[in-house]
Amino acid sequence: MPLKEKIGEMLKRLLAMLLIVVALGLQGCVSPVTGLKSYVDSTDGYQFLYPNGWLPVKVNRDNGVDVVFHDIIEQTENVSVVINPVPDGKQLIDLGSPGEVGYQIGKNAIAPPGSGREAELINAEAREYGDKTYYTLEYTVKVNGQERHNLASVAVSRGKLYTFNASTPEDRWEKMRDLLKQSVNSFSVY
Repeated sequence: MPLKEKIGEMLKRLLAMLLIVVALGLQGCVSPVTGLKSYVDSTDGYQFLYPNGWLPVKVNRDNGVDVVFHDIIEQTENVSVVINPVPDGKQLIDLGSPGEVGYQIGKNAIAPPGSGREAELINAEAREYGDKTYYTLEYTVKVNGQERHNLASVAVSRGKLYTFNASTPEDRWEKMRDLLKQSVNSFSVY
């Protein structure tokens, strides 16, 4: 094989190896939670991931709602954080089991008397992350004849009860389930 052909073959191999290295390097830069953006509130001490393309909503903080993001098209699809005080020294477990806390949140926050809403707690479980306990709660909710699906993550930190809620119309639940579960599981307090 003439020298010119050998150099050409070596350059082709080198280029192929370089492309493989670049491809592997780029693959390492891809986030395992694609489709989500990060939100950090260092003042109130929490963070979470929310779907790309969702926008913040101006909220009245008097009722405990700290932040809300909603889908630009399906505006009733949203995530929110509500912060309420808890008695001094109380931890999440002191407020009850996941089922008990889930029932109370459903009855008093998601579907309070006179709201016209009905909430059914369909799953409640505890998980540990770092030194904190979180309750993950799942509800079906009826509002004005429409069905919705809600996921929540609840934690206590710095004398406050933090409730992260993700909500979508029931007909979009199958499409949004994995993204909303990632979002709810990303919620953490510090």
